[in-house]
Amino acid sequence: MPIELRDDFDARILRLAAKGSKSGSQARRLLALAAIYEGATHTSAAEIGGVTLQIIRDWVLKFNQLGPDGLIDRKQPGQPSRLNKTHREALAAIVESGPVPAIHGVVRWRIVDLCRWLYEEFRVVVSKQTPSRNLQALGYRKLSARPKHHAQTEEAIEE
Repeated sequence: MPIELRDDFDARILRLAAKGSKSGSQARRLLALAAIYEGATHTSAAEIGGVTLQIIRDWVLKFNQLGPDGLIDRKQPGQPSRLNKTHREALAAIVESGPVPAIHGVVRWRIVDLCRWLYEEFRVVVSKQTPSRNLQALGYRKLSARPKHHAQTEEAIEE
């Protein structure tokens, strides 16, 4: 037995909403549901929307709960960050203070060194992108020394 659509909308309202929508996906979903309001089966609505019956069912549930706005594509939340506020503050502090060669074993911080430091300090395993992204969000930029050719002389630079 198919799930019924809410009764405060009709096919005309959904077609107008689809016409005014800036999202092609939302318009396609609204038109498929408008066909159901006009008496089409869920199977024919699935053909109109180019999807399966299960997806039509999902659209009906979202539409019944949130109305036309429920059919807009939203950004997926994704995996939460492995670094919390304490980790980020400690990362910023260690970058700001710089490495101590006797303690950290490096003379300048590289991202892989910071990943290792995060593991040793907090037992948090992160990819190279995580500290890089977090440092960039904190306003830090990757700086590297400009290479100098071994045979370059000061007089050549002035000329």
